[in-house]
Amino acid sequence: MIFLKTEDEIELMRAANLLVGDTLAEIAKMIKPGVTTAQMNSVAEEYIRDHGAVPTFLGFPNPYGGPFPASICTSVNDVVVHGVPNDTPLEEGDIVSVDCGTLLNGFNGDSCYTFCVGEVSDEVKALLQRTKEALYKGIEAALPGKRIGDIGASVQEHCTSAGYGIVKEFVGHGIGKEMHEDPQVPNYGRRGNGPMIKNGMCIAIEPMITMGNPSVYMMPDRWTIKTRDGKVAAHFEHTIAVHNGKFDILSSFEKIERELNKN
Repeated sequence: MIFLKTEDEIELMRAANLLVGDTLAEIAKMIKPGVTTAQMNSVAEEYIRDHGAVPTFLGFPNPYGGPFPASICTSVNDVVVHGVPNDTPLEEGDIVSVDCGTLLNGFNGDSCYTFCVGEVSDEVKALLQRTKEALYKGIEAALPGKRIGDIGASVQEHCTSAGYGIVKEFVGHGIGKEMHEDPQVPNYGRRGNGPMIKNGMCIAIEPMITMGNPSVYMMPDRWTIKTRDGKVAAHFEHTIAVHNGKFDILSSFEKIERELNKN
C-alpha cells in the first residue's frame, strides 16, 4: 500500500532528511586517504544521536542473515551498496558511497553521496557525474500524473547512453514512517508504466550505476553487494516529496558539497 503524506508529515520528513545531509557533510570533512570507514561510522552515529534522532540502518533486519551492524553503509570502489564499515584505511583514488538514514520525530530520512578519496581518474569522475545527473533526471520525471516507470526510464536512458550499467537487483523505494514503503522505484523502466505518481507520495530515488557490467553478487557477510567484474560503481540518492503539483527534494547535498569545495 502506498501511504500519501500530509503537508505536516512532509515537513517532518524534511527535518529527518536535512539531518541526513548534515550528517553526510560531517563525513565530507573526513574524506581523505588513511581514514577508515569505521571512523566515519562512529562520527555519523554520534552526530545523529546528538541531534535527537536514531540511525535507522543500525540493526536493520536482513532477510538473508543478521541485522545491519552499523549506522551508515560505506561502499568502496566495486561495492555497489550495503558495504559494512571496517578498519581498512581508504586509499588515494578510491571512491566511497556513504548511505545514511535517520529516524526523527517518527519519520525517516534517506540519502547517499559518492565521495572521491583524493584524486581519482577522469574515467571515474565521469561515472560519478553521470550518476548524479541521472538522479536529477529521475527526480524531474516525478510529477503528479506520471508513472514510476517514467522515473526509471529517465535514469536508464541517461546512463546507458554513456555505456554504463544499471543495477537492477536493488531499487529506490517509498519512504515515511518506515524506511522502505511502497512503491518500489527501479532505475530502469518504460515510460507510462508502473504506479501513478500522486500528490503526497514520498520516495527515495537512488541510481546505482556501474562502470562495466551491471551483474552483482553478495559477499559472505550477507550485506555487501559487489560488481562481478570488479569495476567501480556509483550511488547517489535523494528523498523527495511530490506535492502542490511538483517534486520537492527533501534531502540536500548543499552542505556536503560546500565542505568538499573547501578541500
